[in-house]
Amino acid sequence: MMMLTERETADSEVPQNKEQKMKVSAENMRLYAVTDRKWCIERTLEQQTEDALKGGITFLQLREKNISDEEYIEIAGRIKKLTDRYNIPFVINDNIKVAMAVNADGVHLGQNDMDIRTARKLLGENKIIGATAKTPEQAVKAYNDGADYLGTGAVFATSTKSDAVNISIEQLNEVCRSVPLPVTAIGGINENNAYMLKGCEADGIAVVSAIFSKKNIIEAVRNLRNISDNLFG
Repeated sequence: MMMLTERETADSEVPQNKEQKMKVSAENMRLYAVTDRKWCIERTLEQQTEDALKGGITFLQLREKNISDEEYIEIAGRIKKLTDRYNIPFVINDNIKVAMAVNADGVHLGQNDMDIRTARKLLGENKIIGATAKTPEQAVKAYNDGADYLGTGAVFATSTKSDAVNISIEQLNEVCRSVPLPVTAIGGINENNAYMLKGCEADGIAVVSAIFSKKNIIEAVRNLRNISDNLFG
């Protein structure tokens, strides 16, 4: 996995006595895909995911709600075979048990999920832990607790999460400046509005429906990857 040069930060923002080995690079954040099975009408999630991998996503998060751990594990195991084949980092949303059961690369934790320190004890030092952070204070806490990357948003209105609160580009930049971690912007991003992030300090974009709602996922991903490479490359 490519390594990231640490982002410069003010001495007052992040304690300088903490060293973290970077397991995730800025390039891994370039086009971060989050699954959503509600779009699986004519095709399976595995088929959609493989097309996303073929198209050029750089990271995959499996997000499932309201299913049993057993079903979650079954789905995750099938998806991991694909991400292993394409050598793309694969994390599970908010479920340590599932991540451990399928030997995923790690987990992504929201503000109301298991705390990062507990997750780290369970997963070990070699696994990836991503965290949602909407403010510099949340970002610094996540960094100090051992997070490897951040997702921040929602930068645009989104139908994926009904409780999402929008943040401004300046607020996004404040989060990015606060810690030396890769950051992906998330929330309502698609091929039509992604250009509005030009000049922001994130490392890439995270998308859901802009990939998985499309009939031609490979083409959609290639378009988004080209946009993201131009914005953040």
